[in-house]
Amino acid sequence: MAEEKQHYMTEEGKHKLEEELNYLKTERRQEVVERIKIARSFGDLSENSEYDAAKDEQAFVEGRINQIEKMLKNAVIIEEDSSNNTEVALGKSVRFKELPDGEEEVYTIVGSAESDPLEGKISNDSPMAQSLLGRKVGEEVTVNTPGGDIDVEIIEVN
Repeated sequence: MAEEKQHYMTEEGKHKLEEELNYLKTERRQEVVERIKIARSFGDLSENSEYDAAKDEQAFVEGRINQIEKMLKNAVIIEEDSSNNTEVALGKSVRFKELPDGEEEVYTIVGSAESDPLEGKISNDSPMAQSLLGRKVGEEVTVNTPGGDIDVEIIEVN
């Protein structure tokens, strides 16, 4: 059997996944079962779009439950290391400026399970994070992105 992928996450990210799993198992599952019951009462299942939609939703919910359970089973908690604020690492925030225009951005590098670019959390698997991991404050780095290469200078890590 192939070894399953490890899922890096913060303690907060793990807690959020556990909450989502609990919600899916206790509330969402029951809501979907109720929708299926109601749709069945409409009669002929072969032409019942409500039934088909409810079954699709059930498959999605069960798939998500399975996915979260695997992620939690293979979770690796990112330990906070506040002693080294010069090197970019998993779980740390990095502030950098794009060169040559100087536009600054801040991202926290987290595991893929809790990445949310709109909240400034990027996956350690992303091109940006891959280019920054292990680099130090003051270094200039070329980041290969789908939109083309960009040059950045690391300003701060914390």
